[in-house]
Amino acid sequence: MEAAQAGLEDPAGPYRLHGKGRNIHENHYCISSHRNRPVGRLFGNDGLDAMAATEIQWWHAMTGANNEVVDQLAKEFNDSQSDYKIVPVFKGTYPETLNAGIAAFRAKQPPAIIQVFDAGSGVMMGAQGAIVPVADVLTKGGYKFDKSEYLPGIVAYYSKPDGTMLSFPYNSSSPILYYNKDIFQKAGLDAAKPPKTWPELFDAARKIKTSGAASCGFTSTWLTWIQTENLAAWNNVSYGSNENGLGGTDVKLAFNSDFFVKHFQSIADLAKDGTFRYGGRTSEAKQLFTSGECGILTESSGGLGDIIKSGMNYGIGQLPYYEGDGRPQNTIPGGASLWVFAGKSDAEYKGTAAFFHFLSQTKIQARLHQVSGYLPVTLAAYDETKKSGFYEKTPVARRRSSRCWARHRRRIPRACGSSTCRRFATS
Repeated sequence: MEAAQAGLEDPAGPYRLHGKGRNIHENHYCISSHRNRPVGRLFGNDGLDAMAATEIQWWHAMTGANNEVVDQLAKEFNDSQSDYKIVPVFKGTYPETLNAGIAAFRAKQPPAIIQVFDAGSGVMMGAQGAIVPVADVLTKGGYKFDKSEYLPGIVAYYSKPDGTMLSFPYNSSSPILYYNKDIFQKAGLDAAKPPKTWPELFDAARKIKTSGAASCGFTSTWLTWIQTENLAAWNNVSYGSNENGLGGTDVKLAFNSDFFVKHFQSIADLAKDGTFRYGGRTSEAKQLFTSGECGILTESSGGLGDIIKSGMNYGIGQLPYYEGDGRPQNTIPGGASLWVFAGKSDAEYKGTAAFFHFLSQTKIQARLHQVSGYLPVTLAAYDETKKSGFYEKTPVARRRSSRCWARHRRRIPRACGSSTCRRFATS
């Protein structure tokens, strides 16, 4: 991951807490989904001073079209009532936002709400005293909290061992394939038929390059997540021992096996003549696709908004796989949740609870899913989207969501164990 913004990075290194904390790597984990419902109704704003709106800062890492969604959600909530004002603040990439939150807490000036990607969850879970569990925040706001109403996978991932929910789920994404239909047509490829397997994608990328339809055939964002973790999961292959690290910390990595070596060698061969072009470690390669330089992109479903905004004639397909028994299996969604810092006023906690209630509404969740490409967090949002006819117009979105709902609950890893995570240092 790239270094955090100047002045925000811990001198001990990114994500190190109190000098001995464990580093968080750019890993993403699967959260299986079943049913989630709104958590309750606000009982009222007793004792709240209605003379002036209480400002609640929300630090986030959303860029481009997804940043516009954040701003729109804040505006709609603010317009819906006069007691609270959500103030969204963009703080950079996911790692930069996490580092900014750590620095702000140490300076005793944290925001009320911070968006943290799933790989940073261990840091937040280990920060005892720095955060307030979302279950407690909802209770402070007058909500009836029932953990059984949440998606089981989310309860498992974002909760204490006793089931207490620690953070509020905001966005969940899955890796998919995007392609430029105009470039496909120029290259003599079938614009209605995206490649299904990796060999098909490699062949299509070569044809795009050699035909001159584009200067680059293929690029990919998030190489660790898409081309390693999801390559393994989608092809039903382990990349580490001990259940890929879910069964314990004594793990032997296996991504130097023939399966991974052959895949990366194929990409390396394509890169020799520019058929594959490296864009960066996170989402930078998306620009190579939206600019028309590359004809095929593997990227998060959460990148859909920017691709729509580009105005290109695009198509989407499932992440490619290698043919074989038990393939394709399942992808590993990434995503982020909203955490609440300690040390805030009762009014801020009540406002935060009201905002989380607003976000949990079916109409909000359904729209967030449809316009951003993120997976629906609630089954009600999935049902609402299906009823609207959205999936008939966007069949790949239906298949992507259906696969997520169909998976059984899995054991959810922690980014670091309680014995290795440290509290946020305050000095």
